Amino acid sequence: MTDTQVTWLTEEAFDRLKAELDQLIANRPIIAAEINDRREEGDLRENGGYHQAREDQGQQEARIRQLQELLNNAKVGEAPKQSGIALPGSVVKVKFEDGDVETFLIGTRQEGVTDGKLEVYSPKSPLGGAIIDAKVGEKRSYVVPNGSTIEVELLSAEPYHS
Repeated sequence: MTDTQVTWLTEEAFDRLKAELDQLIANRPIIAAEINDRREEGDLRENGGYHQAREDQGQQEARIRQLQELLNNAKVGEAPKQSGIALPGSVVKVKFEDGDVETFLIGTRQEGVTDGKLEVYSPKSPLGGAIIDAKVGEKRSYVVPNGSTIEVELLSAEPYHS
């Protein structure tokens, strides 16, 4: 697995997401019982409670799969050791073509590590993907949803410290 496939998480974020996953898995029998109770109420075509319980079950299972994938691909507690290269777990500063400068963490919003103080971009996002493995001073381009191409220059990359 390469560093770009890894999801970088702090120990706290990993523990919080693992606890959420454990709670959702423990909740499976409760949802199943709810579905069975609603099924016994009669005609399923007009049973809003049954359909709501099934929808809740689907959303819960989707979240379970999302958390399992995230946690299985997680690199826990270790920010990159080196400065000067944009890697997952790095706080980077980039300069856009128009002169705007932005600082953000390359990671996942699931982490919740920055408490809203620092923007978080996934390495799978257009901007995050464009600057992964870039060295300070290097310019990279990426395509935005409207089809335009934007060029950014990596000004700095430092390991994240909470």
